[in-house]
Amino acid sequence: MFSIAGGEELDPADVPRPIDEQRADAERVSMRALGRKGVSESEMRTLLTQQDLDPDVVEHEIARLTGVGLLDDVALATDLVDRLHDRKGLGRQGVVTELRRRGIDQVAIDTALEQAADDEDDEFLRAQELADKRAPQMRGLDRATAERRLSGFLMRKGYSSGVVRIVVERALDGGGRRPQPGRGTVRFE
Repeated sequence: MFSIAGGEELDPADVPRPIDEQRADAERVSMRALGRKGVSESEMRTLLTQQDLDPDVVEHEIARLTGVGLLDDVALATDLVDRLHDRKGLGRQGVVTELRRRGIDQVAIDTALEQAADDEDDEFLRAQELADKRAPQMRGLDRATAERRLSGFLMRKGYSSGVVRIVVERALDGGGRRPQPGRGTVRFE
């Protein structure tokens, strides 16, 4: 404990750390985070704020990282668009949802989607590929159940209902599936 002029005592834990020490901590934390994966400006701000750093130190570190090109939401969004399309098979809306979850602003998202030059044909082909891959797993199901499950799968991936409707029909017809009588098929007589 430290004594203050008025006779009060000050706990050493309440004494603010020197700014230079906080800046060094901010740099260490940010470099460790960037070494693991791409981080958005929003994610970095949250991470640094959780370290009980002075808000000015947090903003200084964000500005420093942005200035040297280590923190670039447009580049991160562009990279994520490619990865989410290719690896996870997400549709446009699924990609947008994931980018928003990562705290990337709408301008960066729009720029990344424009740079990806993802047109409707690409989205349709990706959806058809996923549907064709998944359709054989629906072999033992009646047509309505297979359509519902395959449609739900593709909708959760972020594909539009118009695209889903077409690719599901093609995938199930292309697989030579026929409804199996007595296996959940509803009949009205």
